[in-house]
Amino acid sequence: MSGIVLWGVGTSRTLRAHWALQFLKLDYETRPIRTRTPAMAEAEYQAVNPRGKVPTLQDGAYTLTESAAIIAYLGERYGAPGRRLIPVDLEARGRYFEWMSFISMELDATALYVLRRHEGLPEIYGPAPDASAVARAYFTRMIGAAAPALGDGRRFLLGDDFSGVDILMTTCLDWSQRYDLELPQLFAEYRARVDAEPSTALALQANQPQ
Repeated sequence: MSGIVLWGVGTSRTLRAHWALQFLKLDYETRPIRTRTPAMAEAEYQAVNPRGKVPTLQDGAYTLTESAAIIAYLGERYGAPGRRLIPVDLEARGRYFEWMSFISMELDATALYVLRRHEGLPEIYGPAPDASAVARAYFTRMIGAAAPALGDGRRFLLGDDFSGVDILMTTCLDWSQRYDLELPQLFAEYRARVDAEPSTALALQANQPQ
């Protein structure tokens, strides 16, 4: 196989992968498979990703899953001066991976995905009002603790330049709004700046189901 193929559309996690590809201005083919559809269990996709999740990236013979890992890989392999998803400077890279871990674990997995399961998909995972209440409170505490990082006037999480952690953070912020979670004003203003990044609209369009 040659070229880049991205499997998956229609979710926050597939949006992340499309966004990285659009920001880096890479040519790629989209396979518009959707989560929780029969196509995910078919032999063609199981051969690509036996876990049956999206997104999955194929870059030639190399296959990679997990949205945060896909962003990091694309940024490392295809980043160029003036268009980087991951910084070159060692300390800035440390901050990148600090934000990546915080967003993926504290905001996404520990808080938002609990709400996704028990409020968004109760028919599959069952309602769990106590777990949902704790997840809501935890998200509010964690996003509140993160907000002061934007208080120095920076445009994005790592400074004046858009990066891969802005993709991760923005998808979580948008996800939080679906569950009526209140955001600190600094993050509301930050979200508006992200909208002005040209790749934002391109990624949203690319992630739309056909």
